[in-house]
Amino acid sequence: MSLLVGTFTIGFILSLLALGVFISFRIFAFPDITADGSVTLGASVAATLLVHGVTPPVASLAAFGAGMLAGTCTGTLHTRFKINPLLSGILVMTALYSVNLHVMGSSNISLLGVNTLATQSERLGMKLMRGATTFHLAGWEVSVRDATVLGAIVLAVLLTGTLLYWFLRTNLGIAMRATGDNVQMIRALGVNDGNMIIFGLAISNGFVALSGALLAQYQGFADVGMGIGMVVWGLASVIIGEALVGTNQLGLTIVGTVMGSVLFRLMVAVALRWGLSPNDLKLITAAFVFVALIVPQFIRKGRMRSAHA
Repeated sequence: MSLLVGTFTIGFILSLLALGVFISFRIFAFPDITADGSVTLGASVAATLLVHGVTPPVASLAAFGAGMLAGTCTGTLHTRFKINPLLSGILVMTALYSVNLHVMGSSNISLLGVNTLATQSERLGMKLMRGATTFHLAGWEVSVRDATVLGAIVLAVLLTGTLLYWFLRTNLGIAMRATGDNVQMIRALGVNDGNMIIFGLAISNGFVALSGALLAQYQGFADVGMGIGMVVWGLASVIIGEALVGTNQLGLTIVGTVMGSVLFRLMVAVALRWGLSPNDLKLITAAFVFVALIVPQFIRKGRMRSAHA
């Protein structure tokens, strides 16, 4: 049961990363590779601040701000210096590797014995359970720490998703969405499309960095290599989410992205449970993304054949 709860927890944590990728890839059609560096940046900033006694909420917000700064750099390279979008992300991602090393002062930071959101949730759960460390749910023994951390993460994701939905329905959010849909139209309306892209990428990488900060606090460490392949994870979550909801409606798309992240993590956990080596995790991830990309195409072709018939 602990494995299942942990799987859901990581799935919800990485759903914030998926929401960030959703903004860059789906709203702006911007292939932003910065996320691989931003998730580590968020983890390193949060971990460094936590080690120096900063409260977990403030450290997490600082990680969000650091991610926004990284996204701003990528957007500026593309809009102001006319660098290819993919190359802009690669340049910032490469630079962030050294930045993360400087922030942490080493290749990794341990958070064992440090006050984090996970330890705060655990203390709150034990207080509510009157000191008990485990409880039974449907015949399964569940750790109070695992359950309370999962509850806290779910609450954070619900709040973040609601704020994102509200923001994208404001005038500024609608302008951002319009920029991704039709840049010529938004220019004709007098909106600076470059600023919209920069701001959108800043928010996108802010979400990614926040995901890294929560992941570091849950796992108990931050490592300079923890962001490798995270863009693929986010993209897979978005694609799976779109297949689940089957609509372009904003609210359902956001919900589908979160569901896609959790489902994708569950599939990876099942694959590892069947005996596949953890060394093959990235290979498994790539295989799932490949399947997620080609299955919708076969479904569409099948529907078209049925319609013609």
